[in-house]
Parts: sequence; structure tokens; C-alpha cells
Amino acid sequence: MTPLATWGQIGIGFPIGNLTSQLFANIYLNEFDYFIKHDLRIKYYARYADDFVIISGQKNYLEGIIPNIEDFLKNKLKLAIHPNKISIRKFKQGIDFLGYVSLPKYRLLRSETKRRITKKLRKRIIEYKDGLIKKETLSQSFNSYLGVLSHADTYKLQEELINSYWFWLKE
Repeated sequence: MTPLATWGQIGIGFPIGNLTSQLFANIYLNEFDYFIKHDLRIKYYARYADDFVIISGQKNYLEGIIPNIEDFLKNKLKLAIHPNKISIRKFKQGIDFLGYVSLPKYRLLRSETKRRITKKLRKRIIEYKDGLIKKETLSQSFNSYLGVLSHADTYKLQEELINSYWFWLKE
């Protein structure tokens, strides 16, 4: 995962928390997409909001295009890649992108994403029990988390989350 902005500095980066920010990120980064696909002629590239991945079988090639990408982002879009968010890995190690780790024959949920879902679901149940949210809102949140899990090989995790959900409701 490679965010396109240096986070932690006031006024720098994309606030990706809401839908309009994601839309504006896509509009703003359209020029970046064009640069990647047409100028650098990168065939295997995907981007969602401020995260992108480039796939190649040549490590040297990937290392070589980083300065071109950094220059384009700095000079054309006034953005910078966070230095700790660049990773070049073998495909068999998995591609970490958008909360999932995609491997050659299956996709897993990133460990941090699992923890975040469990923590947020627990919080939503407490809010429901305290009368801060309605049962419908809690159900929507729960179904949303199950939807995230449905995009990966997470049968066991789904079962654990469903069991935890009912256990926490009965506590």
C-alpha cells in the first residue's frame, strides 16, 4: 500500500474519510493515472483513492520507476509518497492492498483490518446497549463488516465474528 501524501503534517494529504474526499482524490489523481499508464506504460497498475499498486516481475524495474513517480507527484501534483509505505515484494509473499493481502491462490484480510473490525463492532454493540444507536444501525454496521469479509477467504473469521456478535449482545 502506497499512500500518495506525507501524513501527519497539517494541510498535507487527502482526508479520505468520506465519499466526497474519495471522489475528489480520484479526480485529482486522474493525471497520475494517465502518467502511469501512458507515459510510463505500466500495464499492471491499480489505484483506489490514494492507494496504488504496480505489479512487475522485475525488481530492478520497480526500483527504477520510483524516482519517476516521486518526481511527477512532487512537481505536478504537489504530493509525496510516504517513505515508509513503499514495499517491493515477491508475489508469493502477497500484495497488501486496501485491507487485504492477495496471494496467488487466495486473499486474506490484513491482521490490522481484523483487529479494527472487531474493535469497531464491539464499540457499536456498546453504543446500541447504551441507547445511542438503533438496532437497525447496529445491523447495518454488522452486515457491512460481513461484506468486507466476503471478499476474502475468511470463513472461519466470519463464524468467529458472528458468534462474538451474539455473545456480546447477550452480555
